[in-house]
Amino acid sequence: MITLALDASTYTGDVAVIVDGRVAAECTTAMRGQQEERLMPAVARALADAHVVAPAIDRIVCGSGPGSFTSLRIAGAIAKGLATGLGRPLFGVPSPALVVGGTKLAPGRYLVAIDALRGELYAALYEVEQNGEVEELDPARLLRAEDVHRVATELGASVVGPAAIEGGIVATPRARAVVRLERMIARAGAVDVGGWEPAYGRLAEAQVRWESTHGRPLPTA
Repeated sequence: MITLALDASTYTGDVAVIVDGRVAAECTTAMRGQQEERLMPAVARALADAHVVAPAIDRIVCGSGPGSFTSLRIAGAIAKGLATGLGRPLFGVPSPALVVGGTKLAPGRYLVAIDALRGELYAALYEVEQNGEVEELDPARLLRAEDVHRVATELGASVVGPAAIEGGIVATPRARAVVRLERMIARAGAVDVGGWEPAYGRLAEAQVRWESTHGRPLPTA
């Protein structure tokens, strides 16, 4: 089983090629402030490092957010394009799960906090089991930044995530986490490639401004 996994829910893109449950190659790239798109070249590098050709891929797993609108859109487009072109199934996995699964954490509860801008964070609750499997307890929701520690204490959880939060564990989404999320992926099943979109969490700033100016939803077609 050869899996191509990718995520770009933050300003960093991460790619992993997983062969029979073993991480064969990884590649990380910046997504923000670049003059050219870098995630697809990262996919190509990871495949080359793993000595895997694209037609050999059995499935594609993509971080589904929430997070950075533009980066998620790029990752989603690449994942859908490859799935369509290769005729392979596409699976979506919550990006906060990739934070927990991609980091060496002791068994216990973790509140994953990802920057949502405007003084808010996307917060999702996970549990790391004794066998290392990761289970989602509550999906991502918006929290004010000042409320994160209070909510974590109420839930008996430690704070973890790419946002620099005082007292929190700093960790980013890692595509390699797919090896610890097989149960979650199998339970959710493959997505409909044509209709699937990442969970952006909130509208892009440009769309908010357009709809505010025009007083109606932005046309989708």
